[in-house]
Amino acid sequence: MTSLADRYHLDFAAAFVRGSLPERQGLSAEEIFRHGESSGLRLHKFKRMTPMPRVRRVFGFLRQIEPNGLLDIGSGRGAFLWPLLSEFPELNVHCVDVREDRVRDIRAVSAGGISRLSAEVADVTKLPMADSSFDGVSMLEVLEHLSEPERAIAEAVRVARRFVVVSVPSKADDNPEHIQLFTEQSLTKLFTRAGVQRLSIDYVLNHIIAMAILKGAS
Repeated sequence: MTSLADRYHLDFAAAFVRGSLPERQGLSAEEIFRHGESSGLRLHKFKRMTPMPRVRRVFGFLRQIEPNGLLDIGSGRGAFLWPLLSEFPELNVHCVDVREDRVRDIRAVSAGGISRLSAEVADVTKLPMADSSFDGVSMLEVLEHLSEPERAIAEAVRVARRFVVVSVPSKADDNPEHIQLFTEQSLTKLFTRAGVQRLSIDYVLNHIIAMAILKGAS
């Protein structure tokens, strides 16, 4: 029988409970999880899933580049975020999302003990950060939702020092929130217009992954 820690990112789930409910002293992570569950908190977002092929490819890129910190744009419910934090236990991650409820949940995890995690509500087309604020930027499954993807890429490149990594669907689907469909050529054009000269493109199971190395990066 698998344990709770095998089925969930238990440390992050327990931190979410601590940050969301009045703290109970002396409880184990599993007891805190059960307390949150019985209190009505929705913890399914912390379930461990086999990383999707595009996520595994991004992890491979991050292992090669060894970032000191990361801005994750469009963190959402954490489908990429929780495996990322688990895979890179020393990595500081700042999250941006347009939805206040999702940012509130991420902040609860931070408040509950995951101090290398932070979050704020922001629009990717006008990020409230200075130039070169982060070692790198990740933006998975975001551009296809945007009416102005060129501004999003320009902003990601502006706030990153070393790299930007992006994933988008490579085929049309039935998601009504997907208003853009990119090809290798159109995605490359977005990065070129933002001043990127070193760009690698991969195709991974119905997705395109673009990995940009910025000027001055080693």
